[in-house]
Amino acid sequence: MAVATQPTFEAFGAKLTKFGAHDVVYYEGDEAKRLYQLASGTIMLFKLLPDGRRQVVEILRPGDIFGLSAGEEQDCTAETLTEATVREVDLKQVEASVDLQRQLTKCLTNQMNILHEHAVLLGRKSAVERVASFLMYLVPNRGGGVGCVGPDPSKSDDGCDLQLHMTRQEIADYLGLTIETVSRVVSDLKRRGVIRIDRSDKIHLNRICGLCQMTGIH
Repeated sequence: MAVATQPTFEAFGAKLTKFGAHDVVYYEGDEAKRLYQLASGTIMLFKLLPDGRRQVVEILRPGDIFGLSAGEEQDCTAETLTEATVREVDLKQVEASVDLQRQLTKCLTNQMNILHEHAVLLGRKSAVERVASFLMYLVPNRGGGVGCVGPDPSKSDDGCDLQLHMTRQEIADYLGLTIETVSRVVSDLKRRGVIRIDRSDKIHLNRICGLCQMTGIH
């Protein structure tokens, strides 16, 4: 999946805040009075059901905007997966700036497309297709769709290393699967030679195009 170049809040004098790994930026139910843009690191947005089950609704990457709510309260929790820096602007500042609203529209349009793809993943894809799609999401400029650059002709192979910043449980909560199913699919991909597991948080893709063929988009 290609990552679109995102506009930045930096030009609008946003406050820059640093967070450690697994820090909470805001909780579901907090007052929604600021808008945020991820400057570096990775953040997940999730919702908790009354019985304690969790659904990870979005994985944010640098440039993504979050914190925009339809009501006066945040509708999900934002938690860092890695060390992260976040830019913050007051919602009143957004309402008063046409330029800031224009930048916001560009970012949110791109993120809306990603959320549509995630809805298809949850509603129609098999467990293997979900895990393959998640891994491909981590590969820059690849994914088989618009913007995919394809294999690098200067390299003899089409592999790459992926750093996983999510636990198996977090991945399962994002993909709408059980942790047992995620572990089974990962083991099957390893057995079939699609991936190599170097560490619990590091996976090597032996052939990116081969994994892409398993995402269900072709």
